[in-house]
Amino acid sequence: MTERDWQTEEFERHRPHLRAVAYRMLGSLSDAEDVVQETWLRLSRSDANSVENMRAWLTTIVARLALDELRARQARPEDRPSLPEPIFTVDGEQHGPEREALVADSVGLALLVVLDTLTPPERLAFVLHDLFALPFEEIAPIVGRTPVATRQLASRARRRIQGTPPEPEADPAEQRVVVDAFLTAAREGDFDALLEVLDPEVVFRIDRGAHPAAEREPAVVRGAEQAAGYVLTRGRRFARYCRPATVNGSPGLVVMPADRVVGVIGFTVANGRVLELDLVADPKKVHAPGTTRPGTRNAA
Repeated sequence: MTERDWQTEEFERHRPHLRAVAYRMLGSLSDAEDVVQETWLRLSRSDANSVENMRAWLTTIVARLALDELRARQARPEDRPSLPEPIFTVDGEQHGPEREALVADSVGLALLVVLDTLTPPERLAFVLHDLFALPFEEIAPIVGRTPVATRQLASRARRRIQGTPPEPEADPAEQRVVVDAFLTAAREGDFDALLEVLDPEVVFRIDRGAHPAAEREPAVVRGAEQAAGYVLTRGRRFARYCRPATVNGSPGLVVMPADRVVGVIGFTVANGRVLELDLVADPKKVHAPGTTRPGTRNAA
């Protein structure tokens, strides 16, 4: 086996882990793929024979690149709130094992929304320690802090995240019952039935990207009556095109007129009601399962 073959084999073995780290850091599968691609390029140009722990080395590169991207985003803030890029599969359709594994290993949209409120160093410390169990001694050099200061970053992030979003129902089947009830009420135009399935303090976030309608519509709708009213006035005509899906590991919906995905809806369900709704209708973020954003390259 040549050194190039060995590098490729090692990289492919760790690719799912690297992509998971990058996605949790960036909330975008497209950007995560770009970071993973750059990590491969750096590996291919390095003296890999001197690397004792390849997984740790690759994770460090991915984390540093993701941190750079998060800092760059701060320099170009968006005019309207932006939701993470969802990872989804349509129920009943066949998808490759790589896609199925990606959905199963993803984290909820609601948690990614909260992670977006953290500073880049806080997010990195929390993601690497709390989600991937890396010791603070390994994380500290990436953020340029001492291990004690890095621990404080993660602790501060944890306090901001605690209780938001609420813990969803553990049983996916129970979540699906609630999502199905929501869809039935939306299709039938039943305002009272929607109120029954929505938590009184429900938060409904909408991301249409650069669509002209985005400037005329709210980015966030709060409260059951307001959310139910929005669904029936703005969304009922799309309800008939909704199909059950798994969205970031939880039951959700996709909007598919003419078999083309135009929207993805993530749900946070607890105590038999919808606590949070996330509608992603930005064409740059909703792709047919198994595809990536134009311009995204394969790593190796």
